[in-house]
Amino acid sequence: MIIAIDGPAGSGKTTVGRMVADALGFALVDTGLFYRAVTVEARRRGIAAGDVTGL
Repeated sequence: MIIAIDGPAGSGKTTVGRMVADALGFALVDTGLFYRAVTVEARRRGIAAGDVTGL
């Protein structure tokens, strides 16, 4: 089962996600962490945000 929680920044998505994951015995996968990791690495390598191929 996949459960997606969407909302604006600071709305409590991660908090609610943790509560749901704990209640159902699921793992929480915070996709925001993936996006932040890609951003950090792209900046480190000097890849522009508009460089779709580079990203």
